[in-house]
Amino acid sequence: MPACVPTHAADPNRPERAHPPHSPPPARPPRPRPRRPRIAGADLSAAVAVFLIALPLSLGIALATGAPLQAGLVAAAVGGIVAGRIGGSPLQVSGPAAGLTVVTADLIQQYGWRTTCAITVLAGFAQIGLGCLRVARGALAVSPAIVHGMLAGIGVTIAVAQVHIVLGGTPQSSVPDNLRALPAQLANVDPAAVAVSVLTLALLLLWPKLPGQAGRLLRRIPAALIAVTGATATAAAAGLVLAEVDLPSWRSHALAGLPEGPVLGLVAAVLTTTLVCSVQSLLGAVAVDKLVSRRPGPGDAPRSDLDRELLGQGSANIASGCLGGLPVAGVAVRSSANVHAGAVSRNSTMLHGVLVVVAALLMVPLLELIPLASLAALVMAVGIQMVSLHHIRTVTRHREALVYAVTAVGVVFAGVLEGVALGIAVAVGVALHRLTRTRITHEEKEGVHHVHVRGQLTFLAVPRLSRALHLVPQGATGVVALDGSFMDHAAYEALHDWQNTHTARGGVVEITGRRPGVGVRIAEPAVLASSPAADETGVPSSAGCRCRPWTAWRNHQCEPPLSAPDDDLGDHDSRDTGDAGDGQGGPGGRPNPPGAGNDPSGTGSGVGTEGDTGSGSGSGSGSVSGVGGPETSRTGTGTDLVRGLSTFQRSTAPLVRGELARLAREGQQPTQLFLACADSRLVTSMITSSGPGDLFVVRNVGNLVPPPGQESRDDSVAAALEYAVEVLAVRSITVCGHSGCGAMQALLDPQPDGARTPLRRWLRHGLPSLERVRDRSGPRVRLAGRAPADTAEQLCLANVVQQLEHLRAHESVARALKDGLLTLHGLYFHVGEAQAYLLTEADGERVFDRVRAEDLAL
Repeated sequence: MPACVPTHAADPNRPERAHPPHSPPPARPPRPRPRRPRIAGADLSAAVAVFLIALPLSLGIALATGAPLQAGLVAAAVGGIVAGRIGGSPLQVSGPAAGLTVVTADLIQQYGWRTTCAITVLAGFAQIGLGCLRVARGALAVSPAIVHGMLAGIGVTIAVAQVHIVLGGTPQSSVPDNLRALPAQLANVDPAAVAVSVLTLALLLLWPKLPGQAGRLLRRIPAALIAVTGATATAAAAGLVLAEVDLPSWRSHALAGLPEGPVLGLVAAVLTTTLVCSVQSLLGAVAVDKLVSRRPGPGDAPRSDLDRELLGQGSANIASGCLGGLPVAGVAVRSSANVHAGAVSRNSTMLHGVLVVVAALLMVPLLELIPLASLAALVMAVGIQMVSLHHIRTVTRHREALVYAVTAVGVVFAGVLEGVALGIAVAVGVALHRLTRTRITHEEKEGVHHVHVRGQLTFLAVPRLSRALHLVPQGATGVVALDGSFMDHAAYEALHDWQNTHTARGGVVEITGRRPGVGVRIAEPAVLASSPAADETGVPSSAGCRCRPWTAWRNHQCEPPLSAPDDDLGDHDSRDTGDAGDGQGGPGGRPNPPGAGNDPSGTGSGVGTEGDTGSGSGSGSGSVSGVGGPETSRTGTGTDLVRGLSTFQRSTAPLVRGELARLAREGQQPTQLFLACADSRLVTSMITSSGPGDLFVVRNVGNLVPPPGQESRDDSVAAALEYAVEVLAVRSITVCGHSGCGAMQALLDPQPDGARTPLRRWLRHGLPSLERVRDRSGPRVRLAGRAPADTAEQLCLANVVQQLEHLRAHESVARALKDGLLTLHGLYFHVGEAQAYLLTEADGERVFDRVRAEDLAL
């Protein structure tokens, strides 16, 4: 008989039976009831805080644009509900933004209110199209100098226009007109309007600075609300006659109409609105992510989806335009307040929009008591804050002040779109100027000819490069220092041909700071011919090199197997290595670019690590095992040390020589005292990205600080403290512990014989840390996000806290702390995770919070 087969295919995803095969099936579980939406308490309080800020600002921005005042409330409500629900940044608050004031005011003056609403709708559709095309990340490619310049120009325009309302007058249509009309306005000042405006500005300025415990509680109320409320109450009590908010009936509220005007003008208006709304919203979303990542505690909000954020902003603009509201964008002030108030989901943003709707329907009599001068002063303060000194310092440091200034001036005198276009043009011109500006110098020092190339090495600089290279005589030693981030093919060919020609005539060439594809050192031809790693061009091959300046000796893979004994190392020097001089190597023997650490001058971690790292700093300083060859035994650490020193002299010393010469002339001026354990796995310069002259480092077993009065045989730490604080005047002291600390393990597992060895006598200074761990009544010390893995890790954390207390007991440290000249920091480094944790205070507990890569932004 044929075997029976099942009539249906087995489903691998079909769940297995939970009951025995011959027992009745279990009762069907009851259907789960639909869960009711829950709003967290943090979201509720954050929504109230944002609502109190949004209400006066929305009215003020509507006043500044010349739109109906209800339009500001409509935009605030729609931005909170629609953009909050659909957008990709859950904690970003959207609404009428000060950055759109100038654009909207121009549109209203040129096309009227109903056409402006239609332009807002069309801009919303354009944003949705950009979101569907997934080009949101491309908007972030705009230079920050252009964005900051645009906002600064808009801020100046807002502030100049609102000055007239503050003085009791009416603003003009442009900045030049406002400036020309200002003398006449000053001659006809309204004292009541000025008094209310000054009171508003005073409350805005002084409220966040209230002292004491009561001030800390009162500061939770937004300063904008206090300023407007205080000015309104004062004006009403004094009986001042002022222009006040006028909210017409919602029945007469104007909605969007068909756009009327020239097609090209309307297209330009839509593009301008789309550009400003999109860029401001996307930059705001990125800023919100940074604020959330810095907030104490585990990350409780997902990162922003920028393409979805464009979809949400577009939908909000369509709804706002159709309902007769202002254009909508992400706003920084309300978003920051939302994050700082502890919001954890998009519910806070949506609830704030609902509160705006309630206020617009039920609080009209109260809103109509607000003087227009108070709202104008509030918006003027916002405009002034948009000209950020921090942004000016940042763009100046990055040599983009010209781009910033041109953009700002263009926005003020020509318009937003024109100003941004001018900024982009200047930014492109500056980039081209930097690309073509290359300085090439030649000098001779002690018989060695140095050719220094500063800037990008392109075909435009090849004639000057050739002239400088031909100044190096035949047979001489030449050092070519490349200080730039780009080299094109023409420049590479010119340099490579000169290398081959010069070495063929008996010369020696050394190239430092090189770009990919250029040999670092060309030694004598006879040596190259005998090198087992040389290819047919005579240049040592660096294939397979994966070494870095911090690569441990045993992991170096850049040398061929050596058959010579260790005693002959002095004869080989650098010319026996597989890659002759790749001290800064990346894959394929390429260097890290200058400045990859801290500073292109050579002070950063990309140049080399401290002497206690044990890795010399580059390839050629490692073990004698070659790529693909058998690993030979290492007979002594002297071999590794000599090779490391040799590699440093060959490849790293040329990069840091100038900086070390400066430090030798000026002396050390560190700002940090870094007290760490002597464990060989803790590379202080690598984890801090510091270089020569940055850190004054003290290392001992267990990173211990003996308290005063117990240094009978341990004066070195106290002496280092006194020297660092009194002589070097360091501004900060950091105690760094680490995972897997042998000293802490020795404290947990004392030897039974109790012999008083030097190590035992030293470890007695860690006994208070052990007592802190055993004392359950004291404040806890923990890691953010997880509990310590074991008692040893708990002791490592507690030891950092205890040694900080020992530090405070030293007289020099206590005096500097009292005078405000010194700060103390605790740091824990988990070796296996390569993760640093900084000590913070949270709810009466000492918490080591994870240091994130995003903390470098801003």
